[in-house]
Amino acid sequence: MSKFILGRKLGMTQLFDENGIVIPVTVIQAGPCVVVQKKTVESDGYSAVRVGFGDVPEKRLNKPDKGVFAKLNLSPKKHLKEFKVSDVNKFEVGQEIKVSEMFAVGDRVDVSGISKGKGFQGVIKRFGQARGRRTHGSKYHRGVGSMSANTDPARVFKGKKLPGHMGRDRVTVQNLDIVKIDGERDLLMVKGAVPGPRGGLVEVRSTVKVG
Repeated sequence: MSKFILGRKLGMTQLFDENGIVIPVTVIQAGPCVVVQKKTVESDGYSAVRVGFGDVPEKRLNKPDKGVFAKLNLSPKKHLKEFKVSDVNKFEVGQEIKVSEMFAVGDRVDVSGISKGKGFQGVIKRFGQARGRRTHGSKYHRGVGSMSANTDPARVFKGKKLPGHMGRDRVTVQNLDIVKIDGERDLLMVKGAVPGPRGGLVEVRSTVKVG
């Protein structure tokens, strides 16, 4: 069965294993999530479940979302995400998904989130390009470099690395080990760093890599 859950990044800390070796971990407030909708091959062409996470006042929702939760008699949720599953019959609308029931210590997961926004940046910070010499008469310090040939092709090639908006991209970190699960507080601790700022929404899924 595909394993998945929605959560919120709380920050990083460290744990020690049985040999006293320090392990950097990211703490995620994982769930609980509620199944809001089931999609089947017969009706939608694929199998998936739509889950909600995070309570929110009803006045914050638009009319379509209000109707969804009112019809199902569920408390409104702030975030709605869809996850593909192999067998949709294992889930029921209104079912609560908890991290301790979905994952186990030792599982490997992929974590997706929105990276931190850096605003408008130049090519040195955005792409790691080298700067020009800082000697007298250089006249070139933090520029973008050669743009294109002059007469032919007389244009800038697509894909040229230029200044622009940096960050706020969807990023996925793969193959992270689950180090610890606190079922009472719905906490999931994975080895290493995950995308996004503190408080950012993250998606945790079974890793697509095997071995």
